[in-house]
Amino acid sequence: MKKNLVALAAAAVAMVAAPVVANAAAAERSAAPVEGEQELGGSLLIALLAAAAVIAGIIIIADDEPSSP
Repeated sequence: MKKNLVALAAAAVAMVAAPVVANAAAAERSAAPVEGEQELGGSLLIALLAAAAVIAGIIIIADDEPSSP
């Protein structure tokens, strides 16, 4: 009975301590500085492609020609 109680207590301590230790290890990591990085990144290109897709969709929807003869 005493061995079960000790094992249960050890398991409980391990379950409580694991996230604390993992969080402490993650806090020590930091990103390296990058030189010459653009602030916009690729977002300008993505925005232009999205705008072109929206305009193309509007043109396709607004087409007045009948689909069937």
